[in-house]
Amino acid sequence: MDLVPALEEPLDQPLKSVLGPATAKVMAEHLGLRTVGDLLHHYPRRYEERGQLTHLADLPMDEHATVVAMVADARLHTFASAKAPRGKGQRLEVTITDGSGRIQLVFFGNGVHKPHKELLPGTRAMFAGKVSVFNRRLQLAHPAYELLRGEPGGPEGVDGVEGAGEAVESWAGALIPIYPATAKLESWKIGKALQTVLPAARDAVDPLPDTLRAGRGLLSLPDALTRIHRPRTKADIADARARLKWDEAFVLQVALARRRHDDAQLPAVPREPAPDGLLTRFDDRLPFTLTDGQRTVSREIFADLATDHPMHRLLQGEVGSGKTMVALRAMLAVVDAGGQAAMLAPTEVLAQQHHRSVTEMMGELAEGGMLGGADHATRVVLLTGSMGAAARRQALLDLVTGEAGIVIGTHALIEDKVQFHDLGLVVVDEQHRFGVEQRDALRGKGKQPPHLLVMTATPIPRTVAMTVFGDLETSVLDQLPAGRSPIASHVVPAADKPHFLARAWERVREEVEGGHQAYVVCPRIGDEDDDPKGRARKQAADGPDGDKRPPLAVLEVADQLAGGPLQGLTVEVLHGRMAPDDKDAVMRRFAAGDTDVLVATTVIEVGVNVPNATAMVIMDADRFGVSQLHQLRGRVGRGSAPGLCLLVTETPEASPARQRLTSVAATLDGFELSRIDLEQRREGDVLGQAQSGARTSLRVLSVIEDEEVIAQAREEATALVAADPDLTSQPGLRTALDALLDEEREGYLEKG
Repeated sequence: MDLVPALEEPLDQPLKSVLGPATAKVMAEHLGLRTVGDLLHHYPRRYEERGQLTHLADLPMDEHATVVAMVADARLHTFASAKAPRGKGQRLEVTITDGSGRIQLVFFGNGVHKPHKELLPGTRAMFAGKVSVFNRRLQLAHPAYELLRGEPGGPEGVDGVEGAGEAVESWAGALIPIYPATAKLESWKIGKALQTVLPAARDAVDPLPDTLRAGRGLLSLPDALTRIHRPRTKADIADARARLKWDEAFVLQVALARRRHDDAQLPAVPREPAPDGLLTRFDDRLPFTLTDGQRTVSREIFADLATDHPMHRLLQGEVGSGKTMVALRAMLAVVDAGGQAAMLAPTEVLAQQHHRSVTEMMGELAEGGMLGGADHATRVVLLTGSMGAAARRQALLDLVTGEAGIVIGTHALIEDKVQFHDLGLVVVDEQHRFGVEQRDALRGKGKQPPHLLVMTATPIPRTVAMTVFGDLETSVLDQLPAGRSPIASHVVPAADKPHFLARAWERVREEVEGGHQAYVVCPRIGDEDDDPKGRARKQAADGPDGDKRPPLAVLEVADQLAGGPLQGLTVEVLHGRMAPDDKDAVMRRFAAGDTDVLVATTVIEVGVNVPNATAMVIMDADRFGVSQLHQLRGRVGRGSAPGLCLLVTETPEASPARQRLTSVAATLDGFELSRIDLEQRREGDVLGQAQSGARTSLRVLSVIEDEEVIAQAREEATALVAADPDLTSQPGLRTALDALLDEEREGYLEKG
């Protein structure tokens, strides 16, 4: 990826040299802002109109919020306390309003004197604090505030908190920017810091080619940065955001277009299936007809495998759409052509499940070199970290000699000791669970780069696929195989209507009495109390709104069910801390129908296939994400009998968590649910490396709402890279690529 030298970025100047070390330290620690450019790209979350008030009813609970409001009432109370036994304790209660709603501010002790003088009825100010409820009233406890001087009804010439008044008054015009802030760094302090660094925006290096910017009528980057921080009108904000969205979309799409271009230059061994070989024999023995979707996607994959550069394809499909069958046919095609195929699964349970289902589907074709094995047969081996030494030694020997055409395993497959005879295809199941380094290590085991097929059962909206997997071609399976049954889903409000939960267990009994089986899923295993890390995990998982009940646990729920509502049924448990052999034995008994009810963690989330299991009860369903619930639900309804999924929750009806469950119950469309999921998770970092971080590489671009911008940026990026792969004419774009592709993200794109 040798590019021309980038232009020097003037905005890389450290903040401490401009704002001073103390302010710079707070910005770095609490917002991750270290350079002038970082701060200039810390855009306002929204804008308040001077003279107007925030709608207090919309404040988010338990979040740090900044509002513009007017003081309606202020009262000073004195009281006795341990520190002030003679009744000298003081509490100032200030009520602020927007005309339609009210919220109370509370100041204690020595902190009451200044607000008591300043927060007089009629005063307008900006207030910042964490929104909570006390005595059923909204409250900001000991908030920071900044007086808006010169406001109607506001006092003239009164300084605000710590002399930051000029930040608001001197440049905030008619539109006051409200920044993403923290308890240690209020919005107006960020505004004051921006006032200091904003002149540097005129030196910003513009990554967009002049022709693109002119052709699409976009602002220059210095102009866009100035307008987003100091807008005179709402049109300024819209124009600035339109330009900044293009920066984010275009630079990322150029990175992905270069990845696609470089991949197309790599050599690979073409793999075409032999006529009347293993694949043909396998197809002949299938007891069902492939869906049209499976045939179409297979043709796309076979065309890729036949080329002399590596396939990079994403196969996404609904739960139960038959992705494993498509992947197996691709593996057989490669074995036909003299190569080997490896399938990487995220868990041992799933690796064992895949190995079992692949060998069952192939029958005698999986018994190469064995008594009873068919002509053209190959060997399918399992390789996991917990295998015994003898079995592991034999599996490794089968791989290096080429006796095994197909290997299925966990990350144990990528250890240095594992050598292949001729690795031609890598299939990665549930890609989002793998580190890119692991995937890259496996790909490096071929004589030439192997073909790569990435599978996911989490449906991805088109724009997300273009953004997250933009270096992969995408195939979609949206058709369920014949014989699949519908799944009815219902929310069970256990707190409001406990008799609904009793009825849920009756339904499980009815399914079992009808000859079927059921899953019960819990968020926790239940023996965490024995280890400190487990206790910390349990505390971290405590519920919202002050609910300190730990999530329900597999071991406890299984005991309660076996001794209570499901007494007399065969109940077993399955979770990640069990020994692999024990897990496999439990799954075998459940698959054979010997177990009526399996109480498990999300270890059953993907790949587990027991057609006779028709019911699933998910306990504390609000503790799971939308996509995870959809995945779990896909474990039932896999046979001819209809499926039933019951989502048990104690959350109140109006809560976002309950609404999320209602959305899941209302549709089986995974693409629709993934859209809902993405909107609720606020998208995170679409590069996938910083999901839990506070910062995101996408600040103004929305992968849900800005589909048109992303599609156009992809088109422009592809054309630019095709004409100028080394970006020799675009040093400004290279500067932006350097900023985007820091070492971690460069690794993500390189190895993806």
